[in-house]
Amino acid sequence: MRCAKQFSKQALGELYVSRWNVELDLRNIKTTLGMERLHCKTSTMNEKEFWVCLLAYNLIRLLMTESARHADVLPRRLSFKHSVQLWLAWRPDATVTGTQTSLLVLYALIAQQRVGDRPGRIEPRAVKRRPKPFPLLMKLRQQAREDIRLHGHPRKLK
Repeated sequence: MRCAKQFSKQALGELYVSRWNVELDLRNIKTTLGMERLHCKTSTMNEKEFWVCLLAYNLIRLLMTESARHADVLPRRLSFKHSVQLWLAWRPDATVTGTQTSLLVLYALIAQQRVGDRPGRIEPRAVKRRPKPFPLLMKLRQQAREDIRLHGHPRKLK
């Protein structure tokens, strides 16, 4: 899409509107699956953590696709967060009753929570973090520990 004469404004507009699904998918990976921050200390383990998260994402999407097929709806109409919560609740029970019937029940439960079509969504690309009771650590941890040993913990601000 590098040549402006080759593509119409309408085609470009449709492509721009479809970006919303990409933003939702990235949000699901980061927020819903807990990948806002990498938790490992080495780059090798961070890479493994990333691939495991993508594997989990694809598993949930597979469950949503099967649920949508059984319910005769589009997979995008099903809630990702709801699917994750149902999978986490169903998983311990699956070892006891891992039958095809229980899997069909899971598909039916996933298909119950539908997401409406919301065209033209515009959301700010900004992070609104919840306030934390403690400030960010802005110096080396070793130095902070030494300061606490010498002066004690700082008083709580009101």
